[in-house]
Amino acid sequence: MINSNIITIGDEILSGHIIDTNAKWLSEKLNNLGVTISKRLTIPDKKKDIKKTIKLSINESDIIIVTGGLGPTNDDITKKTLCEIFNSNLKEDKKSLDNVLRIFNKRGLKITKKNKDQALLPDKCIVLNNDYGTAPGMAFYENKKLLISLPGVPFEMKSLFKDKCIPLITSKFKMPIIYQKTIKTTGIGESWLSDLILDWENNLENDIKLAYLPSLGRVKLRLTAKGYNKNTLKKIVDDQIKKLIPKIEEYVFGFDDDELENVIGKLLTKKKKTISVAESCSGGNISKVITSIPGCSKYFLGSIVAYSNDIKENVLGISRKLIERYGAVSEEVVEKMAYQIRKKFKSDIGISTSGIAGPSGGTKEKPVGTVWIGYSDKNKTVSKKLNLTERRDINIILSTINLLNFLRINLEGYRKG
Repeated sequence: MINSNIITIGDEILSGHIIDTNAKWLSEKLNNLGVTISKRLTIPDKKKDIKKTIKLSINESDIIIVTGGLGPTNDDITKKTLCEIFNSNLKEDKKSLDNVLRIFNKRGLKITKKNKDQALLPDKCIVLNNDYGTAPGMAFYENKKLLISLPGVPFEMKSLFKDKCIPLITSKFKMPIIYQKTIKTTGIGESWLSDLILDWENNLENDIKLAYLPSLGRVKLRLTAKGYNKNTLKKIVDDQIKKLIPKIEEYVFGFDDDELENVIGKLLTKKKKTISVAESCSGGNISKVITSIPGCSKYFLGSIVAYSNDIKENVLGISRKLIERYGAVSEEVVEKMAYQIRKKFKSDIGISTSGIAGPSGGTKEKPVGTVWIGYSDKNKTVSKKLNLTERRDINIILSTINLLNFLRINLEGYRKG
């Protein structure tokens, strides 16, 4: 097993002024290579801390990735500290200096000594030329241990890692093949999902690792197999998925890079159906999500954000008596909204939302988070009640996810939902 420590250097990260997105990104990329992440560490811009942390990491890991501390300012001391660790001297690297001069000339900026000094690099390092910034990356390979130091600027770091570091890592270590498959579900919580697939999970082969990856309104199941024969790994994982899907089929909306809005777009296109939307509590978010997909004009006709009862009555054509009798947040009104938008826009399908997003407006009978979603086609008009949260932003997102999933379920013909 090849393992790695990821070290982030920067007082600004420790203080919370900057979020460390680099470590997360590096973890994903290293994991995809077959490298096990042992630790992720964040340390200050202090020589003592940098030196101690790097030396400990070299003793316990095969690959050490360090980000940050390579800029031209006085607090960027990583380079000099690495010289001490690897018994090196700073030496001007011509290619790095040419790159610094090129960038400053292109921008019409005056270059300073500190900027030129960024081309001074440890004489024992492998130089990783930075095409997008003035700070080059560095790599040291000793005693079968690889340390890579990268700039902290995210787009520079990512480019260097993809273009320079991955080839370097794969040249120094025999990497296993990783085969992953992600099953995407919605309409069921993580704990209920785990109960539903408990028997299947308990009988998983030892070579397969299962990860639950919950997010707002969705749960991803990621299966990972590691070895040296891709076809064998693929067959092992695919065989397990075939056993799993019948248990959770109604909740599965896609795999890997699929998103709910993409899946719905494909379904509507395949079935040659058009759709229109009547939104209240979701405030246009559903239309925004649907129209984020290229080619949506094939199936999306339009929408009305009927936020007030006057718009529901005068634009959608819902009777005032119905609203007064049942309330705008009700089964009767949301179904009428879905039916009326379908008729008004002459679409095959109409969908709708009406609810109390919060933080105010709730009652004992209809507290904040009460939302109704509706669906209407030529054969039926149906609805579903949701009991969501007390947070407005979350309720808008969950209303969107639930309505899109309700649409998917009705398009695919599932009875539940």
